[in-house]
Amino acid sequence: MSKARYACAALGLICVLHLGGCVTLPPNSQRVPQDPWESWNRGVYKVNDKLDRAIAKPAAKAYVRVVPQPIRTGVSNFFANLNTPTVMINDALQGKFLAAGNDLARFVLNSTVGVGGVLDPATSAGLARNEEDFGQTLGHWGVHPGPFVELPILGPSDLRDAPAKVVDTYTNPRQYIKNDYIKYGLWLPDLVDRRAALLSLDDTLQHVYDPYAFIRDAYLQRRAYLISDGKITEEPLVDPDADNPDADKSAPESGKPAPSTPPPKAPAPADIAPAH
Repeated sequence: MSKARYACAALGLICVLHLGGCVTLPPNSQRVPQDPWESWNRGVYKVNDKLDRAIAKPAAKAYVRVVPQPIRTGVSNFFANLNTPTVMINDALQGKFLAAGNDLARFVLNSTVGVGGVLDPATSAGLARNEEDFGQTLGHWGVHPGPFVELPILGPSDLRDAPAKVVDTYTNPRQYIKNDYIKYGLWLPDLVDRRAALLSLDDTLQHVYDPYAFIRDAYLQRRAYLISDGKITEEPLVDPDADNPDADKSAPESGKPAPSTPPPKAPAPADIAPAH
């Protein structure tokens, strides 16, 4: 009976996402090369947004309202420390051995002196916190991100980063906790803590014309920023379907330099805003 309920719930979710995927694009919206599945992605975003409004956002607000700031900081420190082995492994996979040593020292210091990572003495000791994952490692070695994709519940991603998330779960220590109640019980406070950290960005989303496009572009820029270690290239975006024989007509005349285009401004390394 339990399996039947799970099957019905899964079927219901698939139906909702399928119906949500049947949406039309906003008027006057331009086609984006990195988002060929925009109609479907917007449908999934719409479902994610409703789930966020109904569950995640209220839970995050209640968490901030009830739990004192020092405790919330300790929770954030704990989960950041728990993710350090993932960061350290991907540092090494990218050939950043000094950074890997730095993160190893952070993990040992915070796990011992920091009482399991609740405190963060490593930062005070001058050991900077890095941010790496397997998606960044693939990007570092030249794997193209592919099309943007909005994942159900998980939010913005792309064809490179989405499967890389699975690899990251196996480099996190909680994956190897034998007690299932503790193992899966750690996910809920982690998700609530992550959502609470983004509450300050909700007001920004309420004042943008197209929240979906805003989140998509912010995600793509942030990933490019992280993978390049803050060194965004000036390489233009290429649309493979934009080939046409009249393209040469728009080229600058011989002997006249093409107008220079300033490089895109790199966003600050902050978390991407969620669906509000």
